[in-house]
Parts: sequence; C-alpha cells; structure tokens
Amino acid sequence: MTSPQVDTYGGDRPTGGTTGARGGPPGGPAEEGYERGLGSRQVQMIAIGGAIGVGLFMGAGANIAKAGPSIILMYALAGVMIFFIMRALGELLLYRPVSGSFAEYAREFLGPFMGFATGWTYWLMWVVTGMAELTAAAIYIHFWFPQIPQWVSALVFLVVLFGVNLISVKIFGEVEFWFSMIKVTAIIGMIVIGLGVLTLGFSDAGETAQASNLWAHEGFFPTGIGSSLMTLQGVMFAYLAVELVGVTAGESENPEKTLPKAINTLPWRIIVFYVGALTVILAVVKWTEFSAGTSPFVYTFEKMGIPLAAGIVNFVVLTAALSSCNSGMYSTGRMLRDLAANGQAPQALGRLNVRKTPALGITVSVVLMGVGVVLNYIVPEKAFGYVTSVATVCGIWTWMMILVSHIRYRRGVRAGHLPASSFPAPGGSVFSWVAVAFLTGVTGMIAYDQEARVCLYVGAVWAVGLLIGWQFLKRNDPGQARPVVAGAARKQRVRG
Repeated sequence: MTSPQVDTYGGDRPTGGTTGARGGPPGGPAEEGYERGLGSRQVQMIAIGGAIGVGLFMGAGANIAKAGPSIILMYALAGVMIFFIMRALGELLLYRPVSGSFAEYAREFLGPFMGFATGWTYWLMWVVTGMAELTAAAIYIHFWFPQIPQWVSALVFLVVLFGVNLISVKIFGEVEFWFSMIKVTAIIGMIVIGLGVLTLGFSDAGETAQASNLWAHEGFFPTGIGSSLMTLQGVMFAYLAVELVGVTAGESENPEKTLPKAINTLPWRIIVFYVGALTVILAVVKWTEFSAGTSPFVYTFEKMGIPLAAGIVNFVVLTAALSSCNSGMYSTGRMLRDLAANGQAPQALGRLNVRKTPALGITVSVVLMGVGVVLNYIVPEKAFGYVTSVATVCGIWTWMMILVSHIRYRRGVRAGHLPASSFPAPGGSVFSWVAVAFLTGVTGMIAYDQEARVCLYVGAVWAVGLLIGWQFLKRNDPGQARPVVAGAARKQRVRG
C-alpha cells in the first residue's frame, strides 16, 4: 500500500504509480495490470448504453402514472444536471484517467475516508442495481413464459453474465456493444413507427394517437407540479450508469480521444432516447393508460395491435436489463480492486487472473447480487422497488463526490497547484454547484416521500457501517489516517 501525501489544496494524494494524462498526479497502483482492451466503438456504446436502461424501459411506467406528460420535462431537467455532472467528471478524467475514477478523485481531493466511502458506496450501488436488473429481466421473461418462477430466471441470468465478465475485458466490451446496439436501434425504430402512427394514422392506435394527448387529459401537469417534482427520485435512477464511462478510463485504448467524445454526445442521447421517445409514446397513447410495473414501450406496441412488435420490444428491454447487470459486474470488480490497491479492502480483491480481470472482486459482488434472487423468491412484487430506491441514494452520493471533487480540483488549478485538464468543464465549477444544489433537493424529496424514505434509513445504516469499518481500518493501518491541518495553516500553504 502507498502512503498518502498531503497536498496544498487539502486532499491526500497517493504516491508512486504512473503519471496522468496531463502531467497530473500519479494514477496509483489501481490502474496497473489492466488490459487496455476497450476500443473507441466499445467505449462509445458503453456510454450510450449507460444512458438507456431499465429506469427508462420499466421505471418510466410508474413515473408517467404519477406525473402524466410532465414526466418529459422531468427527464429533460434531470438530463441537464447529468450533463453537468459528466462534464465535471470529464475534466477530472482528462486530468488523470484511472479505472477507480470516483474513489480516486474523492481520495485525492477530499481525503482517504471519502475515497473509502465513495468506493464502497459505488460498489453497493452496482450490487443493488444488479439486483434490480435481474428482477426486471425475470419480469420480462414472464411475457413469453409466465409459468417460470421469477427467481429461476434471475438466477440463470446471474450465472451467465458472471461467466462473461470472467473471460476478458474485450469480451465484456463486445457483449456490451451489441446489447447497446440493440437498445439504440429499437428506440429509434419505435420513434419512427410512433411518428408514422401520428402522421398516417395506421394501426389500432391510429384513431386516438394525436399530439394533443400531451395536454388534453387534465393538462401537461395533471397531478400538479409538486407531484411531478416528486418523480425526480425515480427519474434519477434511470440515469444511473452514465458515469460508467469513467470506470472504463483505465482500460480504454485512447482515453484522451474517446472519453470527451463519449461525454459530449450525452445531450443528444438524452434528447433522442428520453425526451424524444417519451414524447412520441405519450402522444400515441394517453398517459392515463400507463401504470407501475408495465413497460410503456411494450404497452405502446400492444396498443398498436402489433403483437410481434411488442415481443421484439420486450426482447429489447430484456437486453437492456442484462446490459446494465453486465456493466454492474464489470464496475464492482474494478472498484473493489481500486479499494484493495489503496489498502481499503482485503488485498486478495486486488488480484487479477490470467485474463487480467479482477475475478475475485467480481465473484464477491456476484454472490451478493444473489440476494436479489432471494428477494425475487420472497417478495417478487416488491423486489424492484426496494432495490431501486437504495441504488438511487448510492448514485446521488457518487455524483455528489464527483461534483465536490471537481470543485476542489478547479480551486487547485486556479491557485496554480494543479495542471489544467485538456477537457475543461464549461463555466468552471459554477454548474457543478448548480448540480450539487439539485441533488440536495432530490434527496430532500426522497426524505419527504413516505415510501421512498426507507432508502435513507438504509443509507444511514450503511454510513454507520462505513464509519465502523474506517475506524477498524485506521487501527490496523495508521497510515490511512488523514493528517489534520489547521484552517489558517492550510490557507497559508495554498497562498504559498
């Protein structure tokens, strides 16, 4: 393990390792040994696929039922904030591209404990997200095989994806490329068909499909602006995984070229896949017909009277769920390896197998994802809701750490202590502050919602567990403790 070194902007920087892309601090041991096997097309599709998941394909049904057509505006608003987060992350990635990105930046700019907490929280996020995706995939299988128990399907998918992730990062990238390609093609096809129904009036939905469905049924905000805003917690879950492109930094062939391109295309992905798709769906079918637990995409095609198309879309949303679970296994193994490399997880989790994948870290994560299989056996009707709320809170923490790390990084650049990134965020840290305020508001909404509030209780228990784990870690490894620097002394050092 490397010893931390206090820098002039208040963070702790690991010593040793390789230098970042722009002469920044070393990447640390976490990035050593990986195979840079992810090409440009794979990184691009991972970025696109990260913005299209079960939160859109399945979770949008419940959100539409709560907010009506105004859900389009909620996805657009959240999308703007996600873009601010990703530009902040992009600036950090081009300053120092490492595989354990979020934890590494929190460790460098906010101290060892924040790196410890962020790494383990992001790991937990993907473990519970994996449970949600397995649950969704099992529900989609019922479309064709209603007699198969939900937990059986979840278990089969878990084992298959586990095998994919153990082979190599190239196989993971290729599988994720084709998963994402299916999702992208299907959504574009759905938009084209939906526009055809609206303009030409064909299919069973042709008689009622019209743009006025967006405002004719009790208005654009049929349940009130307050109810629409309360859906933001569910909407944010749909965007979990957009930050996955940061985890690929240590295994990308050319991060300085591929990462900015992947991030800069995010607004177009949000406009097309979220705003565009939902606008077409809600124009073709009035919002009152959607409900929780039903994919609006599948229902829309069923409403059109095209059974074969509905089956195809169900296959697409199934691949979306499996894609996200596949990404979850990938990211949890890398995050555990980063923690192990910094002495914040058992050292065995930092080992790579002969194929240069963190096999033990992936295995531990998959075993815990198996809890989702148990939930599908015990409470199949509530499993999805339970795990998505916990994943959202973990995601908000991760995004917060990205933003605060970016704000601290910009402070270091302005003071002349850090090199400027080749991919600066527009407005410096201004939009990072805006996104921090937005995420704080969403957290407040979660606390206000009686049903969603349970995830904050889980978060509190998790925080206590992290604090206990950190105290145990410091006792066994005193080098983990961050030296205390008085405020006045720190200011003097920054001026110097």
